[in-house]
Amino acid sequence: MKNYELLTVFKPGLDSDELEKIIDKISDEINSYKGSVSSVDKMGRKKLAYDVQGYRDGYFTTMILSIPPESIVEFKRNLKLNENVLRFMFMEVSKKAQTV
Repeated sequence: MKNYELLTVFKPGLDSDELEKIIDKISDEINSYKGSVSSVDKMGRKKLAYDVQGYRDGYFTTMILSIPPESIVEFKRNLKLNENVLRFMFMEVSKKAQTV
């Protein structure tokens, strides 16, 4: 399995408990695809460069995860359907970047 980085921007109206539940739900979904989450970095609430769905700021989190390649399309589709996710960026982590 390859390693991926998932940067997610959540709606700013969520409290810390709701945000934890959503992150846990995403982690459980990754585990259901026989993947694993190696780290979660909660970067906090940040201002956005432009309005996204009417919001000027959002909660940023970064997850480093491993997931089978055949599950990526379904995982991305489920992220798009999550109403609390404003934006996400899913990218492969290269081996050179991992060692630094």
